[in-house]
Amino acid sequence: MDKPQEECGILGLWSEGPVDVAGLLHLGLLALQHRGQEAAGMAVTDGKEFLVEKDLGLVNQVFTEERLGKLRLPEARLGLAHTRYSTTGSNLRINAQPLTARTAHGVLAIAHNGNFTNAKPLRDRLLREGATFQSTSDTEVMLLLLARLGHLSLPEAAAQAMRLLQGGYSILLMDRKTLLALRDPHGVRPLVLGRAPWGFAFASEPPALLLMGAEYVRDVRPGEVVWVEEGRLQSLQALPPEPTPCAFEWIYFARPDSVLDGAEAYEARVRMGMELFREAPAEADLVVPVPDSGIGAAVGYAKASGLPLEFGLYKNPYAGRTFIQPTQELRDLKTRLKLSPTGAVRGKRVVLVDDSIVRGTTSRRIVRMLKEAGALEVHFRVSSPPIRFPCYYGIDTAARKELIAAEKSVEEIRAYIGADSLAFLSEEGVRRAIGRPVCLACFNGRYPAGVPEEGEKLALEL
Repeated sequence: MDKPQEECGILGLWSEGPVDVAGLLHLGLLALQHRGQEAAGMAVTDGKEFLVEKDLGLVNQVFTEERLGKLRLPEARLGLAHTRYSTTGSNLRINAQPLTARTAHGVLAIAHNGNFTNAKPLRDRLLREGATFQSTSDTEVMLLLLARLGHLSLPEAAAQAMRLLQGGYSILLMDRKTLLALRDPHGVRPLVLGRAPWGFAFASEPPALLLMGAEYVRDVRPGEVVWVEEGRLQSLQALPPEPTPCAFEWIYFARPDSVLDGAEAYEARVRMGMELFREAPAEADLVVPVPDSGIGAAVGYAKASGLPLEFGLYKNPYAGRTFIQPTQELRDLKTRLKLSPTGAVRGKRVVLVDDSIVRGTTSRRIVRMLKEAGALEVHFRVSSPPIRFPCYYGIDTAARKELIAAEKSVEEIRAYIGADSLAFLSEEGVRRAIGRPVCLACFNGRYPAGVPEEGEKLALEL
């Protein structure tokens, strides 16, 4: 892995009358596929039956026509869905979501994006009290907290659970009649609300709403519980808002056509590129993005510098995900499977723009490929600061010892990747480009929502 890995995507809907819940959720999941490619799942109810289908794989691999057919209840009105990248708990089928439990509230289903930083002490407490866990995911901690709060209404129980939990998260909960959406008080993980002719929808990003036939209404506020019950949208501010959403949503994760917390992802990336040129100009002949992650910033760098933008790297759309190979030669060939240089770089001084450098191995191979293809110079520009700290809020950035910027200076990284020059965007440049306070913990180690006692991804393994 030489990129921060995707988080998870969640979405849900509540309909006033019977609709093809499974079909709508399937469309929405396809719009969130970029947020997780390990597993996908869906829960659907008509108020009586409560059906769940989930498995490891991409959305279209899990949800075949046969599987979707099993979920197509004629009177279905509620559903939620999830596409997963594992940030706490192994990539096992038992960790695929939605997770479900039978509680005093009835059957509950939960879909979760993010991490609870105090999941382990809460889990240990629940185990001492006699709880039984079926998964190794921190999501189940909240589910069993809710089971312990059966004397409260479901919205009140969710609000109480939020007061016990720490971390960065967005969550959808569903029983047979009610759909709830929750967002941590820092708003680290995104969640948006939409309105459709048939009812209401929630999703990690607005493009999923659009595919489901819903119009964006607003973002769920940090610390808010929003729920739909009997056709009414209701809200409870469970915790005081202290908004610091994750900067990486705008740097890399969110789709370019997303608008989160009022800031457009693509425009923010273009502004990052413009800020990057102001902070680190280079004498060069053209600007080349690393596709697809560096395109927005490269557009901004080219605009600010007046240099032409050229696609000097071709991305193979059919390469898909490949396993890391055991030898250096095969790892190099894997990079060439996904990316290859074009003739645009021959005899040119190139500004190569990407959104981040994690381990530096892929960046090193790309620089080498460009020079082998005839680039005279390669000036590497990165539209985020150096990643020096792991993320505990739902992004898999790798352990700190594996982060090249935690061990090396910028000059040492430049020498390692073989670039003629290297510069990263400053924290202030990121803030200016996004236009609001954001979480920069992976750059500066200042974690707004706390850190876990045990920072390992598999800390909840049995």
